[in-house]
Amino acid sequence: MPINDLVAGQTSVGAQLVRTEPIQERSAARIDALLDAAADVVDEIGFDRLTTAMVAERAGASIGTVYRYFPDRIVLLQALRDRALLRYRRSVVEAIDAQSPAHWWNAVECAIDAFVEMFRTERGFRIIRFTDAERSGAAEDETLPDTGFANQFAQILSDEYGLPGGDDLAFRLQVVVEIMDSLINRAFVEDPNGDERYISEARDVAREYLERRFGPNS
Repeated sequence: MPINDLVAGQTSVGAQLVRTEPIQERSAARIDALLDAAADVVDEIGFDRLTTAMVAERAGASIGTVYRYFPDRIVLLQALRDRALLRYRRSVVEAIDAQSPAHWWNAVECAIDAFVEMFRTERGFRIIRFTDAERSGAAEDETLPDTGFANQFAQILSDEYGLPGGDDLAFRLQVVVEIMDSLINRAFVEDPNGDERYISEARDVAREYLERRFGPNS
């Protein structure tokens, strides 16, 4: 099913980031524990003050164990980001599989609802700027990859719902991603459950913007 392309071929933390490959089951569990500890610290004090020593202490691990997988705090934060983004993509896939939305806007709503839920439930997610993370996969020549979320989701909406595909749809979905990233982040600045005024407005703005180009969801 095309929706599965959102997670196909991706690993939980980005195998290129960690020092030990291949990642066996025990190593994967240890990495998850370290990332859980990092997420807890980030939620408490922010990412600017995070240190590998703090993560080791919170995880009940030695500093050497942390360095075995993450050579520095930057790599650790990148891995935390990658895991959260993969979990987000998986949640979109699960929502669409479960709900089988009949119209393209309902599929977009699944992606928006999953994004909001990540803010509520995924530790460390609030420090991640989704749009920055999507851009961070750029190659050495700094050109953007063609596998970003907006590009892949555009292909899904084209294949499954008959929207005109191509660069125009991908661009407009990228605009929606920018809108969601800004407004949903704002919704959680002061309210741990998210200010529904911003969340509702984000949905309305996204829907009105897309429907002006692709027609109403009827």
